[in-house]
Amino acid sequence: MRFPLIVFLCVVVTCCFTKQNSIGQVQLQIPSMPEEEIIYHVFQRSFYDSNEDGHGDLNGVTHKLDYLKELGVTSILMTPLYKSIYYHNYFADDFNTIDPEYGTLEDYFTMVRTIHDKGMKYYMDMEIHYVTQNHPWFGESVGNPESEYSNYVIYNGPHNTEPETMIFNLTKLDSYDGNSVNITTIDVENGKVKKEVYDLFKYWVDPNGDGKFEDGVDGFRIDHMMDDLDWKGIRTNMFESFWAPLFKELKVINPNIRVFGEQANWNDLGTDYFTKGGVDMMFAFAIREAFVASDKIKLIDKTDSTWMATPERGSQILFLENHDIARYASVVDQDPARLRLGAFFMLFSKGIPSIYYGQELGMTGAGGFGRFGVTDGNDIPMREAFEWYADNSGEGLALWYKDSGPWWDETNLKANDGISLEEQKDDPTSLFNFYKQIIKLRKSRPALAVGDQKFMSNNTNELVSYIRHYKGKAYLVAFNTSADPIKGRVEMTGLPNAVKYSSKTSIVISDGDTTIPKADQSSIDVSISGYGFGLWELE
Repeated sequence: MRFPLIVFLCVVVTCCFTKQNSIGQVQLQIPSMPEEEIIYHVFQRSFYDSNEDGHGDLNGVTHKLDYLKELGVTSILMTPLYKSIYYHNYFADDFNTIDPEYGTLEDYFTMVRTIHDKGMKYYMDMEIHYVTQNHPWFGESVGNPESEYSNYVIYNGPHNTEPETMIFNLTKLDSYDGNSVNITTIDVENGKVKKEVYDLFKYWVDPNGDGKFEDGVDGFRIDHMMDDLDWKGIRTNMFESFWAPLFKELKVINPNIRVFGEQANWNDLGTDYFTKGGVDMMFAFAIREAFVASDKIKLIDKTDSTWMATPERGSQILFLENHDIARYASVVDQDPARLRLGAFFMLFSKGIPSIYYGQELGMTGAGGFGRFGVTDGNDIPMREAFEWYADNSGEGLALWYKDSGPWWDETNLKANDGISLEEQKDDPTSLFNFYKQIIKLRKSRPALAVGDQKFMSNNTNELVSYIRHYKGKAYLVAFNTSADPIKGRVEMTGLPNAVKYSSKTSIVISDGDTTIPKADQSSIDVSISGYGFGLWELE
């Protein structure tokens, strides 16, 4: 599909950068503060295939780093790389081996060094709670109490029988390609297990032990992080006994390492993860859900609640979609206005934006638990090949799941539908170029990246309005949560103490909207189109 032209937006954004450059404002390059980062979340098997085997790989990511730089992201998060029978690599056959379909260890180091050479960061996704029967800890110990790994996994029966189930009491998971093996839970209270896991994390922080970190990760995402393992009461207090000590040891090696946890319960705002688990960042699930619901009151409440639950040293990651949930374009029925509003909200709200690969093109996809039965194929619709080309064929297209089942029969990839880099790259009206421009705007104005945020009252049920401010610079952000045009009055009383402005309000970016400053500075009138938005600099 095509996206309508927003001429005023494009012109104003271009002018903004000319103005910014002319006054010598420093553009944020290598992030030094957490909120300066813009994360790009890659499901690498679907990103770019460098060797024509159908699978996206490490060399493919390396090959496309210039694309990510052009987009404006600063940091790359990839799903797990270790060897697994499962296409998503979340249940390990071997924690210590790179999945050969992704490449070699040297390919990995080349990728990480190149990421760093380009002034970007790399985050590794780790899930260590479970192992498959292909892993020696499980495969060699099941039914064999004499194994050296006898106590590495949790058994409930005599003589290493009845291995503990994983999440949702599953004992295995059918894979999209017909493979299925037993999966069990490792024993995190076992001292040898703990040392093996700690050594694994330490290796990725400084692989050659030289203390320089060119080939080391910049941090980790901890998948399905829990204090009470699978809420069964069998391994508890994991935050303080397992995770926090690990993160402390990693930061002795490299103090700049940053860790973000994925809360196992997506309704959790993350307080204990910060205070007991020692993480640096959490995912703002509550904010995402409220925004997608287009519920103003809920959005304000969940935003305030989320940040109240976040200690001063902590950060929240803002996102619209990820590898586990429906793509935002599917949620909003590909509405061009809502696609832009989603990008606007994510990039101009307090927090660290995370863009899921293909989100910048409006890629679609919705699956979910049980759609195709008890199989990991349920999530393939949210993890399809990145659409590099208009006709969905060409060099590097990662169609590893082609002709493999109903997820392919119902594929979201359609030729010549406007959802591809080839179709959008040179189109100034495209969603891709909209992302590029507002990312550039965020990076050029520190208040929009690292500034505080305060909601401002208004007289319209559908209007969300707040101030972003930092070191004397302030911006009014406003957007319409409904499909109908609205007019509203933003009350400017009760501004943060650091924010001062005269009667002149200069428009920085807008979706064809207008502002009418009040002479007494007590309010600002705005007129905003359906799902429209505005960003105004207060001078």
